[in-house]
Amino acid sequence: MKLDELDLDSSVQETEDRPKTKPYLTALIGWSIPAIEAAHRLNRPFVVVGPIGFEEYAEKHDIAFIGWDFNRMNDSSDRLYLQLKDMGVELAVPLYEECVEWAGALNARFREEPRLFNRSLLLRDKGLMKRKAQIAGIKVGVFEEARSTEDVKRFLKRVNDALLKMDGDYYEPIHVKPLDKAGSVGHLAIDRLEDVAKLTEEDFPLLMESHLDGQEFSCEAFVHKGKIQFLNITEYIRLGYSNFVPASASLEEKRPLIHKAIEQLIEAFEIEYGVIHPEYFIMPDGTLHFGEVAARVPGGHIFDLIEKAHGFNAYEAQILCSDPNTTEEELAQFFPSPTDSSEYAGCLMVHPHVDYVEELTVPEELEQHPYFEKHDMFTPPQGKVAQTDGFGNHYGTIFFKGEDPEEMRNLLKMYEEYNFFR
Repeated sequence: MKLDELDLDSSVQETEDRPKTKPYLTALIGWSIPAIEAAHRLNRPFVVVGPIGFEEYAEKHDIAFIGWDFNRMNDSSDRLYLQLKDMGVELAVPLYEECVEWAGALNARFREEPRLFNRSLLLRDKGLMKRKAQIAGIKVGVFEEARSTEDVKRFLKRVNDALLKMDGDYYEPIHVKPLDKAGSVGHLAIDRLEDVAKLTEEDFPLLMESHLDGQEFSCEAFVHKGKIQFLNITEYIRLGYSNFVPASASLEEKRPLIHKAIEQLIEAFEIEYGVIHPEYFIMPDGTLHFGEVAARVPGGHIFDLIEKAHGFNAYEAQILCSDPNTTEEELAQFFPSPTDSSEYAGCLMVHPHVDYVEELTVPEELEQHPYFEKHDMFTPPQGKVAQTDGFGNHYGTIFFKGEDPEEMRNLLKMYEEYNFFR
């Protein structure tokens, strides 16, 4: 999508008799019940611009709603901006990946700052964001973009040639992923030339990158006027399966280094408002390598874990930090100190180990453990397990909360291997 595709349609002109004073509305771009509830709690007038098909639910619950197909651009796309402006909308907040550039385009119009749209594209194109980070002096792995399986084969061989691999040695893996998908969707690790055959024409173009052999973690930085208002560090036990908040002492002691890295990222990407969710690797020598960054609600139930551990609602925080009119006093009253939390909140996203589920079994010792809070695991209809796409097709989540991060880590590791579905 290009910003000029949202330019004013000459057939749709603003009328002179439009009221001079309009309500200050926030547009929630996407669909999220927790975000809708957060806007209600903040007493903030809003409208949801969500996927077509949610109209009935919105009408039933008196939610102002505009249905929109985020995957399709057409000549009437500018009507969305005009419709929102006519309602009094002055701010767009993206809730998931496919909405980021839409919010960027709308905010560019609302604030009359065209560069806002270009900045949003950095957060949607993994190749673009890697190049921007590299230009800014941020450490990244080796990466290239591929348009064919031959490109992937050449990259795998060049990376391993650089690692001085000999004939007969095992290859170090490379990672391939779509340029514009969220999280782990479409992510494959390839360590043999034969594995390249798993890719199809529909997978291209894609990003290829070298493997980083370090501890991976994420940050959730709430940013206002280019300054970090709150920085959460999420410790990954296994990417896509288990994590907890805040980080344990060994990772938390890196906070000054991590804080400085996030400030560098914010400056390089010219991020002013909202929430960012970057992922980094701590290498064996203690340095940080940038993985990627998103500008929307993170996966892995991280917003829920932040509320449990830090005591504030992260959806409310996202809305407040996205608004240039939020005051410093409001933010100071809203956010606690990131190091005040005395408890850890974690979750395990449970994936079946079988193709067909006959029963769900939850061990009694799990439910009786003092750290256990709840689970929402379910048996799939007809018992058939859907084909996985990234790490997104888990069949429920187990939530934990307790005071000892080592006990939290042990629980997550232990039950990650447990066969709940049989």
